[in-house]
Formats: sequence, C-alpha cells, structure tokens
Amino acid sequence: MMKQYETVIGLEVHVELATKTKIFCGCKTDFGAAPNTHVCPICTGMPGSLPILNKQVVEFALRAGLALNCQINQFCKFDRKNYFYPDNPQNYQISQLYLPICHDGYVELETAAGTKRIGIHEIHMEEDAGKLVHDEWTDSSLVDYNRSGVPLIEIVSEPDMRSADEVIQYLEHLQSTMQYLGVSDCRLQEGSMRADVNLSVREVGSPVFGTRTEMKNLNSFKAIAHAIEGERERQIELLEEGRAVVQETRRWDDNKESSHAMRSKEDAKDYRYFPDPDLPPIDISDAWIASIRAAQPELKKAKSRRYQSEYGLSAYDADILTGDKALAELFENTIKAGAAPKKAANWLTGETLRLLKEKESEASRITFTAEHLASLIALLEKSVINNQTAKDVFAVMFESDVDPAAYVEEHGLRMESDSGLLEETVKKILDANPKAVGELKEGKDKVIGFLMGQVMKEMKGKANPPQVSGMIHKLVQE
Repeated sequence: MMKQYETVIGLEVHVELATKTKIFCGCKTDFGAAPNTHVCPICTGMPGSLPILNKQVVEFALRAGLALNCQINQFCKFDRKNYFYPDNPQNYQISQLYLPICHDGYVELETAAGTKRIGIHEIHMEEDAGKLVHDEWTDSSLVDYNRSGVPLIEIVSEPDMRSADEVIQYLEHLQSTMQYLGVSDCRLQEGSMRADVNLSVREVGSPVFGTRTEMKNLNSFKAIAHAIEGERERQIELLEEGRAVVQETRRWDDNKESSHAMRSKEDAKDYRYFPDPDLPPIDISDAWIASIRAAQPELKKAKSRRYQSEYGLSAYDADILTGDKALAELFENTIKAGAAPKKAANWLTGETLRLLKEKESEASRITFTAEHLASLIALLEKSVINNQTAKDVFAVMFESDVDPAAYVEEHGLRMESDSGLLEETVKKILDANPKAVGELKEGKDKVIGFLMGQVMKEMKGKANPPQVSGMIHKLVQE
C-alpha cells in the first residue's frame, strides 16, 4: 500500500513598513530611486555612527500585532544578528530575537472543513539589508544601499498550514490587513512583502515533523503555490527512495519551476546574537497600546459584513470589494457621490477589475475619480446613454479620467430620444430584411439580435436597446 504524506508549512513573512524614513536614520524609503542616493553613515554602517529608533516603526508594529491578535511585549529589545554578506554593510543586522515586540497571535481562515486558526509565533522589528544588482554583461555584482535600513516587521507563523491554498489565503489575509492598517502597501513585485516558506512532509498520522527546508526568492502568490507543490514532490520522492531530506535553504526558480540548494540552514547560535549595545530597551505603556487599539481601522472581515447588511450586497461582491483597500475606498466614495451601492459594486467588480486584469495593474493605481464613476452611472440611469456607450466612455475614463458628462456631449453620444426617427429607422431595416422579418413572425426570436444590431448600426449606437426591441416587435406585428 502506497504511503500517504502530509505537508507541514510555516511562513516567515517580511513586510516593508510604509514610513517616510528608515528605521534608525532620516534617509528616505522611497522605492525606485537612483542607486545609493538615499544613504548616510548610519545606514551604510560607517564606524562611529549611532542608530536612533524611528518611533513610527514601533507604532506600525503595534498596529500589526493588535490586528493579528498578538500579545505585546511591553518591554522589548533589539539584538544584533551577525553575518557577512556584501549587501549588509555593518556585517550584522539589527533585529529582535530574545524579546520581540509581539508574540502568540493568530489568523483565522475559512476552509472547506470550517474555520481554521493559524498561529503566529511572533512579530519582530528589524532593518532590511541592501540589494545586490548582478550585471551579466560585466560579470560583476553592484551594491545598492538604498534599501539598507528600511524598516521591516517579520511575521513568523507556527507550522499550522497544510496546503498551498491555505498559504495563499493566509498571505492574502496578511496583505489585506497591512494595507487597511496603512502599515505597508505589500506589493510583492516591489519586494515590500516577501515570504520564505518552511516546508516538510511526514506520513499521515505521524506526530513527528519531518526535516524542513526553507525556500526563498518568492515574489508572487503564483510562485509561492508552485514552489510549495514542487518542494512537496521533491521531498516525497527522496523519502520514497529511502534518502534523507537535508535541512537547507533553497532558491526557487519560477521560470524553470524547480529549486536548488543555496546553503545549509543556520541555527540562531550560528548568528551569534547578542543585545544591541547602541539601542536602549523599548518601554511600551498601557496608554500607548490603548490609543493605538482605539484608532484601529475597520478591517476586511468587518467591512465585508457591513457591506452585506448596510448595502445589501452579496457575500461574493462584498468579499471582492473589501479584498483591496483601494477598491473599498473607491466604492464608498462612489456611494457618497450619489451612486446606488449595487450599481457602484457592479461597475467596480465588473468593468474595473476586467480592465485592471487586462492591463496587469492594481486598484491602488486607478486614476479615475469616484465622482466621475458616479456621474457615468447617473448618465446610464437617466437613459442619457445606453449600456454599450457607458462601457465605451468608461474605457476612456479608465485611461485618462475624463468627465463622462462632458465627454458624452463633446462626442455627440447622447441617445436619440426622437421616437419618430427611431420608428423610421426600424421600418427601413425591416423593409431591407424581409427574410429576417418572416423568421421573427414564425417565432424564431434569435433573429431579433440581428435586426437590433442593424438598427443600432444605422443610429450609430445612439438608441435605447429596449426601445429598439419594443419598436421592432410592434412594427412586425402590424
């Protein structure tokens, strides 16, 4: 009988915090600046330079910890994690090992088997390293220290996940929560959210964990899902062949859909951690925690429930709209601008998401205003334009945020309201298509689409489709 295996997964998720300056100095954190332009003696590890903690980093870590149901270490410290790497200018990283700011939290996922709780072992603050840029043309590597000292929180889960689906749902929950909190934009493609996957397999029913590997270089949910499936199969194959899984760090190559070993996995003792002598301990008061707790925003789950009860949206629509903070804000602002909730939801979950997907963009990059979307919906509701014209105008609005009312007037897109002209046009089309008229009289209703298309073409799309359909049926029966 073939052995059955269970996958055991824990994640280490690095979230780059959306502070304006770095964790221990005043350098900017803007993404995409020219190499080595946001640097100073502190973040490049110059001898004699002293770090000063950015208070907002602590506040963001507390926001994240409270939202993820964590306990707070009101007395916490920074430690030095010692290792050499070219993009690590000090030869150590300032992190937290012994007393992290948050611990023992959890996230609840909805699975086919019901609600499942994923434990969060800890959240700690740390600084990011620089970035190596590999130049294949010169066969050399260059170092950009702009990212060195950018503040991070690392969210370390318990090994409670059992599938790629659970991992993706957990990451989507973290991403959404951090965005709603304003802690991070969590853009995987820009590296502001990075996940390392710790994975092992064991026989179903075994109480003992297998040997785990850690996979890095995962910058999309798709890559993470592929890496999990690939590593699971690799480990099972080794065990089936009677070979041992080696504890190591592996790099996933999404193009080749395979991983390769980078280095043996280090333990904490290999990093020679010790308390950082340049940074005093942090003392977090009850009052500070209470003020942050009171200011926490409405998060996805609560917002989704409210959309269903307050606006009468389906659970599906509410879930899509609240899945992205920017989309939820646009929805609420469109309602404030006068649109009916269901109509606003339809445009955002339909045409908006379709165009975002087509252009490989995201809701946070939408440029059209809520006022213009509400105006477009009003034009459609008042039968100033028909549905197809509304979609055409929306496509232009999506690209350049035109005022839809002005655009409709400038381009002569108003629906033709002259019923005499409509009747005259329909008669003309019916006279030109006697065969189709005969089929319609015989009850072949499919032909109505053809006739309506001819009328709409003749009227350059400026007719009300229900009126056209009614007029065709009326004149055919005469």
